[in-house]
Amino acid sequence: MSHGKGKRVYPLLPPVQHQGSYRQQTSIDQATEALNGIHLHNVPVLNPDESTPQQLESNLPMSPSRVKAMSFQQQTYQPINNEQSVRVFNELYTVDLMEEEKQPSIGDLKLPPPPVIVPPEKMVVASESANASSDYIRSTLNAIPKTKALYEKLKIPFALVIRPYQFLHDNNNPPPLSDDGIIVRCRRCRAYINPFITLIPNSRRWRCNFCKLANDLPSVFYLDPFDQPEQPNNLYNRKEIKHAVVEFLAPSEYSSRPPPPAIYSFIIDVSYDSIKNGTFTATVNTLLQSIDMIPNHDNKTLVSITCVNHILHYFKIPLDTDLKTLPTLFEIADLEEPFLPTTTNELLFPLALCKWKLKMFLQELPDIFRTPQSNHFALEASLRTTYEMLSRRGGKIVVISSSLPDCGPTSLAQHVEKVGLTDTAKEYNELLRCSDAFYKQFAIECNKSQISVDLFLTGSKYLNIATVSNLPRYTGGQTYYYPDFSDKIMVRSALKRFETEFNKYLSMDFSMEAVMRARVSRGVKTESFYGHFFNRSSDLCAFSSFPRDQSYVFQLTLEDNIMSECIYVQIALLLSLNRSERRIRLITLAIPTTSILSEVYASVDQLALFTYYTRMITSNVLGSSLTIPQARDLVVFKLIEILTIFQKNVITRNEGGRIMLKCPSTMKMLPLLMHCLSKSIALQPGARISIDLRAEALNQFQSIPIKYLIRSIYPTVYSLHEMITVNECVTVNASLPRLENYGLYLIDNGYNLYLWVGGMAVPKLLEDVFNVSTLPEVPIGEVELPFIEGSEFNKNVRDIIQEIRNEVNADSITYQPLYIVIGPSPNEQTTFSTEQLGMLANLRVHALNNFIEDSIFHMESYREFLQNLKSKIK
Repeated sequence: MSHGKGKRVYPLLPPVQHQGSYRQQTSIDQATEALNGIHLHNVPVLNPDESTPQQLESNLPMSPSRVKAMSFQQQTYQPINNEQSVRVFNELYTVDLMEEEKQPSIGDLKLPPPPVIVPPEKMVVASESANASSDYIRSTLNAIPKTKALYEKLKIPFALVIRPYQFLHDNNNPPPLSDDGIIVRCRRCRAYINPFITLIPNSRRWRCNFCKLANDLPSVFYLDPFDQPEQPNNLYNRKEIKHAVVEFLAPSEYSSRPPPPAIYSFIIDVSYDSIKNGTFTATVNTLLQSIDMIPNHDNKTLVSITCVNHILHYFKIPLDTDLKTLPTLFEIADLEEPFLPTTTNELLFPLALCKWKLKMFLQELPDIFRTPQSNHFALEASLRTTYEMLSRRGGKIVVISSSLPDCGPTSLAQHVEKVGLTDTAKEYNELLRCSDAFYKQFAIECNKSQISVDLFLTGSKYLNIATVSNLPRYTGGQTYYYPDFSDKIMVRSALKRFETEFNKYLSMDFSMEAVMRARVSRGVKTESFYGHFFNRSSDLCAFSSFPRDQSYVFQLTLEDNIMSECIYVQIALLLSLNRSERRIRLITLAIPTTSILSEVYASVDQLALFTYYTRMITSNVLGSSLTIPQARDLVVFKLIEILTIFQKNVITRNEGGRIMLKCPSTMKMLPLLMHCLSKSIALQPGARISIDLRAEALNQFQSIPIKYLIRSIYPTVYSLHEMITVNECVTVNASLPRLENYGLYLIDNGYNLYLWVGGMAVPKLLEDVFNVSTLPEVPIGEVELPFIEGSEFNKNVRDIIQEIRNEVNADSITYQPLYIVIGPSPNEQTTFSTEQLGMLANLRVHALNNFIEDSIFHMESYREFLQNLKSKIK
């Protein structure tokens, strides 16, 4: 969808007395700024002093999709020499955050990052795929300072945001696979051969681009590009030389044992709360519907089911061929020293051989627990026995619960609301701290045994997510939280969201026994790691299972001056697939270096930088280094630090001595995003915030991919009544005063979709979208748009909603329900029923929280935030 502005084609004329309120020029200005941003941020500029006339002539503005491939003509087959390359960098432009007429230019949030401009001659085979795409890896700096002193002076961290997998299913656009077993690595630093090595002339040797060591090439490689050029053993045709993102089929020496089968061990809460609110029934129904979708590519996937309240209920499912034997139930009441009632092989049943019997069992399971036996949940005991079941093989533990783990040796206490404690210095020690060391220690033991834990938690009661979320955090898993099961307005969508997301989770591919390591050039070192894994050593991240919907942040630093024109980063991921295969996935990135301050500023990727700050700050909150108020102060401090240094070292004195709030155009959205971060549930002030919601938000921010992080921090607002086509839908600022009271808007915050109908909407709009003529007839709440035959506008709105959902479906398990909300109108007290007004009041609270630029949560607006920020810049 485009974010530029076109003429309004939908004939929505407000009542005469309101016609003058439509600010058409506003959207035109926003579109102009967005187009200017594309030009300024994404067209590399050659240095005239170092360029030939022919090079300057060829450096005309290109589309963003072509920028990365600038100057590529035909694939070049020649040894690389060490001659100085033509220096090409992004050009720096500055903006005054206070003087721009309409702030901020939200179109910048959709722009690609500043291009990583690496000369083609640095590659063995010049191509667009020779350097890693920003889909896989993004650097906060796309031009690295050559000196340590310059890097430290900038105060802009050097970090990588990594998303090794782009889709939930591995057959969706996979990278090239090298399956011949030939893996070439440097003898000293162990880096893998890649598109940026140097071929040593007149020899069969290559020089490592990481440590500069000369290595031998395998004798089977052809080194003449014209000698059998299509043969896989021709060096110039090999996938690892042509592509920065590539996979290898790992030989046996990369495995300590044969790849294990995928194992799903379900721990299902059957306490009173879980049965009453529908979680238990929804879990069983979803499992029944999803059996055929569970990854079983090698037909070796195993499953176990344990139901838990104050007793552990185990089930043995016979093979489909065993027609006479029925499923067997075992019950263990000893929670102090729980044990498995039978052998592991009887409790772990092969999915391919028990599918029919399993379906029959799941159909009957709700009847077994139709009458709740207790309102307790023995999570610890069930985890210990499941660990015993999986410890020799590894696998997934999937917990579905609506109850606090309140029985057994490490039972957790019910939270007693302490007025005034939230958002104070004591909040961490009393509320966000892990309440029992078992949950961290057990997670680490699981990681060592290749066992991961995923949590699906439902209900509005206190569940101590701050404690139990440690289980997924250190094993590569995730915590999914559904708090609206008791909300009369949201309960239906909460149930549907749970069922849909659990279904997508079950179908998602994942890998086992995974480790990830970053190798970097001389002068650079890895410093910190953020994400859901266990940091097994100084540079090795261990994952019991590797999901497809998470991202990771590695912080780097300069420990010495850089002498070369580029630095290199290689992310190596070793894992086992559900195909009885061990694979290596490589992601290689080359980044140019510079000694010019302005070139560094012009290369900043503000979305990657914001992601780093989000991970760093929320990680420190979870790790007890920061209180929530200190975290908000750190948000402001980091902005002040960066902007002060920029204005001191780059900006000349302003006319009249007036101090302006200037920043690089590549960072103009950073203040907005940081301000919105301080308003997020993770950091916002307010004594009424649920501590479970706070803990869940902090947890999510540790793993959420960039595009969904940005969308959750700053919702996208589409102005539908100005829409020309589905692909040309205007976006507007997330600020209520920017909305026309006769308009139609779609709000997307990554979790929910809100269709906001202006309180002065004209009958023609209502007829075309909802097939009604008055506002009280518009369906409100969680409801899908009706199909209206002959209405192109209705079709376009439905298409936009579906396009958003399709994008999310490909790479996230998130399901986005649609809520229809009507904005305030002058006569609503007399035209709407009491029930409608009650629903609208509830829905508006949820929807209005998305207008993040405004003064909400008792916090300043974005304009006020800039004013205060400006006063602190020295």
